[in-house]
Amino acid sequence: MVNADIEIETLAEFDQAVARGSLGGYRIQSLNLLERTFALLSADTSATVFLGCAMEPDAAAKVRADGALVFPPVPDLPFNPYRGLLYTADELFAGLPQGYEATPDALAYAWFQETTSDGDVLSSMLRSIHDDAISDALDEHLAGARVVGVMGGHAMARGATDYRGAAELGRTLARSGLTVATGGGPGAMEAANLGAYLAPAPDEMLPQALELLAKAPSFVPSVSDWARAAFAVRELWPAGGDSVGIPTWFYGHEPPNAFAGHIAKYFANATREDGLLARSNAGVVFLPGAAGTVQEIFDNATPNYYSSRGEPTPMVLVDRRHWTEQLPAWPLLQALARGRAMESRIALVDSVAEVPAALAAMS
Repeated sequence: MVNADIEIETLAEFDQAVARGSLGGYRIQSLNLLERTFALLSADTSATVFLGCAMEPDAAAKVRADGALVFPPVPDLPFNPYRGLLYTADELFAGLPQGYEATPDALAYAWFQETTSDGDVLSSMLRSIHDDAISDALDEHLAGARVVGVMGGHAMARGATDYRGAAELGRTLARSGLTVATGGGPGAMEAANLGAYLAPAPDEMLPQALELLAKAPSFVPSVSDWARAAFAVRELWPAGGDSVGIPTWFYGHEPPNAFAGHIAKYFANATREDGLLARSNAGVVFLPGAAGTVQEIFDNATPNYYSSRGEPTPMVLVDRRHWTEQLPAWPLLQALARGRAMESRIALVDSVAEVPAALAAMS
């Protein structure tokens, strides 16, 4: 297993390794090394792996002669398959003043749509490399964190009472020291990330933010207007708290929200969903949702049922009527849990206000 300590993801880390005398054995991810030619020519690069690093031809020839493995940058891609860090909202929404269609997020989705239909093995490989790099960056970012997942549907509109409740929940969880992780999209997911973003702010900032956001209640019909409203809130309070969003280009019609401080965006939805739930080591909260949220409930219940990830993690379903009458997932979850270790780790509550106490009781 490769130790993360041998990964170099910034030029500062590269320079520090050179100063120590050797680059041998390091994994160097997606750095522009065009101005580091002398260092590459003089340093030991035996058993080094270069992932998408720009180099001068003589430097590339030398490191290959040393025995380094070089994966060159891939031209004309709207994303970097070798990236060493998670995305930010600023990065994904760059170019938003010209419209969402011009952003890297939209361009990556357009590429995804095009390449999934042509069957090109190179495109498939690039997607897999990208998603593996994202998983690696996500693990590094969350190392040592107590992560609580907040799941819910994308249809929850800004300005709705439920949206405000989800935002208050995200704020409360973040203020308690937990790292909030969501599916990274609109609706309930955005609300929870918004709450975590405003956790360091005075309480009166949330009503102000909700008022601004309500002017563009949904990403339909205009993702551009929806995203611009979010960035207006960020300008109002730029010192936002951190949280994680884990969206997917598989659901490309759902844009990522701008309130997650770090965004792990995937091409493969199955990898994204399993990764989000597996990393929620402090429990998962399921807000009212539809088919996607139901799937997430039982994706999370299965390893808890078999204890395949160790001790079961808490699961809290919010809105008794929704989960017992409209979409009766709770009775089935109860039946699965009965007599097993997970039985004491599931809870059904009426409102988001009850969630923190429910999680605490099961921790």
